[in-house]
Amino acid sequence: MSQAISDRETALQHARELLQTCDKIVCFSGAGLSAESGISTFRDSDENALWSRYDPTQLASPEGFAADPKLVIDWYNWRRRIIADAAPNAAHQALAARSDIVQVTQNVDDLLERAGCKPEAVFHLHGHITHDRCHQRCGFQQKVDLANPPDLRSCPMCDAPLRPAVVWFGESLPQWAWQQSEQHCLAADCLLVIGTSASVYPAAGLIQLTKAQGGKVLVINTQASGASALADMELIGPCGEWLPALLS
Repeated sequence: MSQAISDRETALQHARELLQTCDKIVCFSGAGLSAESGISTFRDSDENALWSRYDPTQLASPEGFAADPKLVIDWYNWRRRIIADAAPNAAHQALAARSDIVQVTQNVDDLLERAGCKPEAVFHLHGHITHDRCHQRCGFQQKVDLANPPDLRSCPMCDAPLRPAVVWFGESLPQWAWQQSEQHCLAADCLLVIGTSASVYPAAGLIQLTKAQGGKVLVINTQASGASALADMELIGPCGEWLPALLS
């Protein structure tokens, strides 16, 4: 059960003391980390009139792509332009300043990298919206310009359609990123759980891996969530306010 602390300074002191006892810290982040940069969480209702009538869970699926590939690409390109206009927030910057913290993220944006995290030290469990890949997995992959993303196009290697290099509903997580994330979470003395409700599996199971090995779990979220039950300590509020003070 998480330790509930209402006073901010007392909470910070307790959280800092927890981290000071830990040699290996892993950060497991979700959409709440980037929400403070203006990137809406995936399940939020989009206020954009053009896209509010579509179900994101249908668009982000192999079935949706098969039914209307142009619609899916147009939706992702709209999201790409939003990400292009966004900037890393104070939480991204605080994490990037700590090169000793391993980054495992469910986010498909590149804000951690733009904040200064080394790309090889960020494990994207749900892929990269910054890239296109062949839908038939011939191996072709290409980085795209988020501000001016390409329309629906074919793979130059096999002529299959290209799609965003993200994980859709019903698809497996990228094996290498998942294996690396598992190993780091198993070895973690403390897992920082930032901006995620821990509702999407198998990624959310990483919290249980750390707990099972005796590691501590520190959750930072705007409200209580599924991660709360596994937290040794929980800080409620924007991660952009907590993390700079906690990690400085």
